[in-house]
This record gives sequence, C-alpha cells and structure tokens, in this order.
Amino acid sequence: MKIDIAKNVLGKPISRVDGILKVTGQARYAAEQQFDEKPLIGWLVSSDTAIGEITKLSTDKAESAEGVHAVLSYKNAGPLKPFSKPASESRFTQSRAVLNEPHIRHFGAPVALVIADTLEQARYAASLVEYSIEAKTPDLLLSPDQATNVPDSLDGGFEADVESGNSDHDKNAVSVDADYTTPSQISAAMEPHATIANFDGDKLTVYTSVQIIASAVEALAVTFELDAENIEVKSPFVGGGFGSKLGLHYDAVLACLGARYLKRPVKVVLSRRQVFYNSPHRGNSFQSMQLSCNREGLLGDITHHSAMPRAKGYGFAEATGAGARVTYRAEHIKSTHRIKDADIPLIDSTRSPGDAIGSLAFESAIDELALKAGIDPLTFRIKNLPQVHPVSGKRFTTHRLGDCLQEGAQKFGWQHKAAPKKGKVIGHGVASAMRMNVLVPSAASISIDSAGKLVVRSDMTDIGTGSYTILAQIAAGAFHTQVDNVDVQLGDSSLPTSCGSGGSFGAASTGSALMKACELLKQSLKKALEKKLPNSIGELALEGDTLVVYVQDTHTSSEIESSKLDTHTEPQRFLLSELIDESDFPLTEIGEVSEDDTAEDEQYSCGAHFAEVEVDTYTGEVRLKRQYGIFSAGKILNEKTASSQIKGGMVWGAGYALTEAIHYHTDSASFINPDFGEYHIAVNRDIADVTLDFLETPDYEASPIGAKGIGELGITGAGAAIANAIADATGVRIREFPITMDKVMEGLMSQREN
Repeated sequence: MKIDIAKNVLGKPISRVDGILKVTGQARYAAEQQFDEKPLIGWLVSSDTAIGEITKLSTDKAESAEGVHAVLSYKNAGPLKPFSKPASESRFTQSRAVLNEPHIRHFGAPVALVIADTLEQARYAASLVEYSIEAKTPDLLLSPDQATNVPDSLDGGFEADVESGNSDHDKNAVSVDADYTTPSQISAAMEPHATIANFDGDKLTVYTSVQIIASAVEALAVTFELDAENIEVKSPFVGGGFGSKLGLHYDAVLACLGARYLKRPVKVVLSRRQVFYNSPHRGNSFQSMQLSCNREGLLGDITHHSAMPRAKGYGFAEATGAGARVTYRAEHIKSTHRIKDADIPLIDSTRSPGDAIGSLAFESAIDELALKAGIDPLTFRIKNLPQVHPVSGKRFTTHRLGDCLQEGAQKFGWQHKAAPKKGKVIGHGVASAMRMNVLVPSAASISIDSAGKLVVRSDMTDIGTGSYTILAQIAAGAFHTQVDNVDVQLGDSSLPTSCGSGGSFGAASTGSALMKACELLKQSLKKALEKKLPNSIGELALEGDTLVVYVQDTHTSSEIESSKLDTHTEPQRFLLSELIDESDFPLTEIGEVSEDDTAEDEQYSCGAHFAEVEVDTYTGEVRLKRQYGIFSAGKILNEKTASSQIKGGMVWGAGYALTEAIHYHTDSASFINPDFGEYHIAVNRDIADVTLDFLETPDYEASPIGAKGIGELGITGAGAAIANAIADATGVRIREFPITMDKVMEGLMSQREN
C-alpha cells in the first residue's frame, strides 16, 4: 500500500498557522513594533494646493507647542537624493525623497512633519504651522484626446502598442464601436501605511508595512545615500497591500528623517485621508474598442485603445489592454496605450493592474458584440477561444479557460435572457479572466536541529494571503511531518532575499525556492545515512528527533506533492544525533529559483466569472444575488487561503462594478471623497452569495512547485460579469463605471423613449 502523506499536507485547506497570533493580538504590525526607547510620533502637515512652490513657511508656533520635539520641512530635514533619481533605478528603488525641496508635486503632499511625544500633541501642533504656496494650474486627464504620450513600457513588461494579424481581412457583418470609462480607485488596505524608524549610529532599522523587503532596503539606501548593509527593514505582518505597498512611500521616509534628525525612534502612521493622497492609487481610464465578427460569431477585429494619466516624475503605466491581446483569437488584434503626465498623487499598481479595469471594459464590449450578433454570450466566448497566444503565436503551458466557462456555466445554472422587462428583474452575466503568470527570482532556506524542528527563513512577506501557512505546508510535506513542526520566519531583510508579495508571483516563486531547499536538505541527510544504508535510501520522514527512512521506491517522484512512502517494508529509524555531529546543527540549505526554472512559453492563470443580479426598473437599484467563479491556477497550495484570496477579489470586483470611484475637483486636483464616508467600498449588505471552484492542473513548466498566480485572478472579470448581468436584466448597457442607480435610470428612460 502507498500512503501519500505529503498530499494530505500540501494543498490541504488547513487554517492559518499565524491565525492564533492574529486573533489574540500577538501579531505585531508596523505601528505596534517597539524599540528600547519609546518612539516619538510624527504627523503630516499636508498641502492644500496641487502644484506650486512654498513661498512662506512659519513653524515657530508649532515648535513652541507642548510636547513638540521638532518640526521638519525642506529648510531643516537634511540631504536626500532628489525624488525619482537616479533614472537608472526601478520605480521601487529610486529615491522616495520628501521635504527635500519647496516644490509641491500634488495636493495633500507633505509640507512639514511635526514630531511630538503624543499623537494628540503632534496633530494640534500641525494645525499651528503656517504656509503659503504659489499655486499653478494643475494638469489632469479629462478627455482621452489629451493623452498623447507613448509610454516606454507598461507594467508587467508589456509593450505599449501591439498589432498582429491581417487588418485587410474580409470585413465582417457585425461590429461594435464602444467607449468605456473607469474612475480613479484606491487600494484602501485595512492597515494604513505606517513606519517606525530608528538610527543606532550608522545602523538604520525600519519597521514598515511593505510588500517587497529587498527593494525597500535599496530605496532607503538610494534616498538617504547610505550603505545598504547598514539598513535593516522588517515587516513580519502586513495588513493588506494590493500593490499600494509594493514600494516604500512618504510614511517611511518621514519616519527615517525624524529619526535621523532627533536620534530617537520616530513613528509615522498615515490617517485614512492621508493614505488617499500619500500612497499610490489607480488612475482613471478611457478605453475605446472596435470589435467585429461574422454572422457565425467568429471574431474579425479586436482593437483596444487605452488613455490614462501618469503621475509626473513617476514611471508607471498600466497595461489596460493586456486582456484584449490574449483572451480571444481574431483575424486582427491591435492594442495601444497613451498617457498624459498629470499633477496628481502617485499612480501605481492596484490589485490586478491592467486586467481589473481592462476586463471591465473589454468583457462588457465582448458581450455587446455577442448580443448584436444574436449569439449567447457564453457560446460566443467559447467559440472564440484561442489554441495559442493570439498575438505571440506561442503555446500556452496550460490553458483551461474553455473548461472554466463550460463547467462554470453548468454549476452556476447559466440562463441568458436578454429581454427587457419591468419591475424587479433578474439577469445573468458571464466574463472571462486571464492573468499573466511570472516566476520571479527568489530564495528561501530551511534548517533542521537535532530535535527534528524545521525552520524556514525568507524575507518573503505575508500581506494577509497566507505565506506563513503555505510555506509551512511545503516544508511539512517535503519531510512528511506535521505543520506545527515547522517554524516560518519572514519579513526581515537579514533573511534570504525573496521576490516579496505582489503581482501574483509570491507563492509560486518563494514556494518553489523553498521546495528546492527542502530537496537539498534531504540530500544532505541522505548523505549522512550512506554509511548506515549505502544502497537503499528512499524517502525520508520526520518523527520528532527521529529520521524515518524508507527503502528506495522506483515509483517515487521528486515533486513534493506526489512523494509516496513504501510501507511494504518496515522503515528504519535513526536519531538525528546519531547521524550528524551536534556541532553541525542546525543543518541548513538555501534554495533559489530564477527565470531559468520556468518555460519561455505563454503562462496564464484563467477563470470564468458568473453573476446574478436583481434590478428594480422603477428605482434603478441593483442587488447582487449570486457571484460564482471557477478558476485554473496550477497547483493549489492551500485550498482555504486560495479561496479566500479569490473571494476577496470577487467582492472587490463587485465594488468596481457598482460603487468605487475617486472623484476630482478639477481646479485643485484634490479628491472630493478621500475617506470611507464617501469612497464607497462594497460592504456586507452589497454582497450576496459568493462561491467558487478550482480546476486543479499542476503546471511544472510555470514553476517547479506547479503553482501559478492566483491573488489577482479573482478581481479580473468579476465586475464585467455583474455589468453584463445588469444588461441582461434590463437591456441597458452602461459604459461608465461604476454602475450607479442614476445611470441605470437614465438608461431605462432612454430605452423607454426609444
């Protein structure tokens, strides 16, 4: 009999290993960390002007207020490398300078930092700072024709413009020319951006909420012109990031400035309103599409043009048209991106950059074309699925979008109606999801002591996604032991350098590195066994301080999740202390992955979203009844945490469809609604039944561990499925997101008039 112990651990929906720490308050986030000396508190004085030069700045009243230790501004904050320099660095490792010049780059930017004993003292003293700014008229992207610049590249490494196929093909009988818009949006992670910093001589230690540790160290080294070896960044727990914490931002630099100036620990925690201005957000988009198909429903043209703002001095442009390049085959595909540099807070990655908002428009337009051709939208999608990548012509390592659509429709109970009705009407919507997969260079180590305890170390972060848990499962699976026999240490720059969390690459990349480390450690243990069992060493298992050795099994696989133990023959047991000299413990191995560990072919995770809505045609009110998704993302490392990520994405997709939008004052480039009172994220009352399934197909060409990206797949297409369900229920197609009651009513009234 074969006992597949590893499979009972890896992939199993076990609860988070750090869950008890979190629910008992023992998991310390950035603002809760402690140095030997109590930190002083820093509070921002924020600009009330979008762009201009500080012409007057008086801090005397604030400096003399009770409890105040310092007020930092461009006059006394000290030297920093200019913002976004040097140009040769990436956007995550360029200087994050602030308070280094009198120039104000956007509304809400820091003018000064007040540092006091308490938060209350700092906030009050900040109100005493007097300043004037010679304002200039801010540039904003208000219409698509204003975006004329071609970005050098797009986030994710995509080219700005792509065209393939034959534009002179026989023109088809059915076409759609549609313009869609999506608003600016914010990540709004549960934990606001926060940092506590301290200089101990030349040594800088920073606790901060950041997704990628290694680039944070580099950014601080560049900004403060320090030796990276003298910088330690720690982020053991992160309360959500969604791209807004990929790199460091003002809170980190301000805390470090305060610590450098006062030679004491300084803490800076952004308020929710400050987060809106002083951390990245997603820019608004104008998306223009021209689609065509023949009477049989085969796509002829896919043309997608995107126009978006880019924050001045910051090189990020979103690949809004990525989905139009890969989801369906067509005779001719053209995708272009244009940007306008604007005087606004930083624009950077927000969950599923490009695909989240690109799918809102593109998958809605695909529905429009299907309906105009008189073809069921589900059938239309399946009919146009590609066999190879539609633009590159390369094969997909795996591609199960068709299975997701077909099996998902059956489980959801797909019933497309497309007939206008009155009263409270029900509609069904569907949308495809395609999300690029990448493997990023990463490292992790594993150690074993004489008692058989395993310790995993990496600077990998856990942003609430379950990194601690899946890494514990990988190590436990490799050694056929229990998860509680594994200690996972993460989020410290002194540990092996990983890829960090973001872009749906964290689990597969660092997980594969750990898998390699486990294999190396097992080889070291087998080498120690050779004198005792020279020719019969098979699979290994740990039982406390005892190494259990099974005979060689020619059917075993080197892949962790398929390792099998041969129980026909009684295994032999050895105390670890008998095999290895005590002075050699802990025995440690480091595993690494790079681009060489992944195929050059096209790698994508995919899925299908389905939604059921109820629309009141007399009030325009939209109520979600059901959301269902089915996804293919390689090996599922933990079904529970993977499901949680997907469900969170689906809920966020509902927000994108129905509620979320940042609105601008165009004269000042300030936000009208920079708080949760007016920026409407989806809450429990907005969400109904959310369910999902996985089609598990390990993809060892994508990563050594067989997993692919999953974190951003749940939001891609989720909003479009809801938009399509609204159109199905009412016959009204709304192209301006979010879809609010007034827009539904306007569409219904127009429909009745016609």
